[in-house]
Amino acid sequence: MKTELSITDNEFLRQFESEIEGELAKIEYSSQDRKIFLTKLVMSDTLKAKGYLEPFITKVLDEIRARETRVMPTSPAVARFMRKHRRKYKDLLPVGINI
Repeated sequence: MKTELSITDNEFLRQFESEIEGELAKIEYSSQDRKIFLTKLVMSDTLKAKGYLEPFITKVLDEIRARETRVMPTSPAVARFMRKHRRKYKDLLPVGINI
């Protein structure tokens, strides 16, 4: 995988998205009280098999970190990723929330 992923915050559809090899990968969200709830991850199995899942989630979480906003990973895939990389991302969780 050589492509540098770029993500876009499509505020109208409330999703972070990236076009990868002609396909749209996205994480849908809702936000309230300075928290972003990452509710659904959509990525084809083909892109996952090519190793795009972790870099895509990383880009989205880095974007949220840059906004100094907290994350509630209600999507199982995002929660699994954050659990796997707990040290790097635990500062993004709201106070008192553990995954």
